[in-house]
Amino acid sequence: MDMADTAILHQHLIDPEICIRCNTCEATCPVGAVTHDSRNYVVDADKCNFCMACVPPCPTGAIDNWRDVPRATAYPLAEQLLWDELPAQGDLRELPAADPAPVQPQPARDDTPAPGAEAEFRAARYGSVVPPWSAAHAYTNLYGPRSARKSVTATVTGNVRVTEVGREYDTHHIVLDFGAMPFPVLEGQSIGIIPPGADGDGRAHHPRQYSVASPRNGERAGYNNLSLTIKRVLQDHQGRPVRGVASNYMCDLQVGDKVEVTGPFGASFLMPNHPRSNIVMICTGTGSAPMRAMTEWRRRLRRSGKFDGGRLMLFFGARTQAELPYFGPLQNLPKDFIDIHLAFSRTPGQPRRYVQDLMRERAADLGELLGDDNTHIYVCGLKAMEDGVLLALRDVAAQAGLDWETTAAAWKEQGRLHLETY
Repeated sequence: MDMADTAILHQHLIDPEICIRCNTCEATCPVGAVTHDSRNYVVDADKCNFCMACVPPCPTGAIDNWRDVPRATAYPLAEQLLWDELPAQGDLRELPAADPAPVQPQPARDDTPAPGAEAEFRAARYGSVVPPWSAAHAYTNLYGPRSARKSVTATVTGNVRVTEVGREYDTHHIVLDFGAMPFPVLEGQSIGIIPPGADGDGRAHHPRQYSVASPRNGERAGYNNLSLTIKRVLQDHQGRPVRGVASNYMCDLQVGDKVEVTGPFGASFLMPNHPRSNIVMICTGTGSAPMRAMTEWRRRLRRSGKFDGGRLMLFFGARTQAELPYFGPLQNLPKDFIDIHLAFSRTPGQPRRYVQDLMRERAADLGELLGDDNTHIYVCGLKAMEDGVLLALRDVAAQAGLDWETTAAAWKEQGRLHLETY
């Protein structure tokens, strides 16, 4: 038996019981060790280098789990994908009865880019995992599998469509009221929704994560409620027909219906509170939810006369105007309150435009904000947008005379650049 086979591996695992499938770990992992299927997020023991980059951003702590096993019998991905709960840490898994076939030595891999070549750009490594210094205190994990209460019941008090009628882009604004049960949330936090029933294997559905779209004092100010922005899922990323379990359940709810909720989650994607803070918001589709929450809180403060200062700048993308959530209300916001730029990628007869295109077009104004230490940047939407947006930020920073790596490192350390993609 080779000594390498008997070496004990402190294997990194994800707890499927408390994971809310938010994709934070996979988006953050710098070596691509985290992957997922339709049910579980898992860690590849052959790729994980124990850098711990994925641990701080996890909103539930599901990522912070380990088991000691002989390296030769590390839990494979196929086995992890079938788990409903983590295996107990007991006796070490048995080693194979015989030595495996000898493995031919492989040449050492050199990841250093060739002279003049640029290393692979990974947007996720620039995202901060700490909140802005002036952010309010966030309460997390009040309800969930590892809490005193597994969930809390909320009542639907509103369900309004916020896109034009059309099969592919049915997006709803849903209001949930918690009555007398404590459920404090801040702009940028998320909650878990537990769909009723079971999956095809007879197992209860896991919670699905949704960002809160309302400010800290409620969708209806002064009430213990919040709102969500949910798009009905009718096809997967490959365009194949599929009916999203949670999204369709939520979009079909009626006023008075009851919903089981977990959370709140998230302690870093939070808005700054100091009056001089500028907020740059870059989003697509339902990634607008936390941006709506931040904008509405600022709007309420402005109307009350309690906030005078920082600028708001929004870059919002969708396939067409009809698919853009909250298009009408966006048009009614005062121009001196928020600087709005909308990008549509599928408008008939028009060239495709994305949020990164608009960012480059507004490089002068955006660059001025990037050079201000009071500026905070938030990116939320589909993961496919992440690299394009960060590359555009890099170009704008360079045009403003800022060194990208130095500036981006400062943003990350100071909690001023936050990425939430899925």
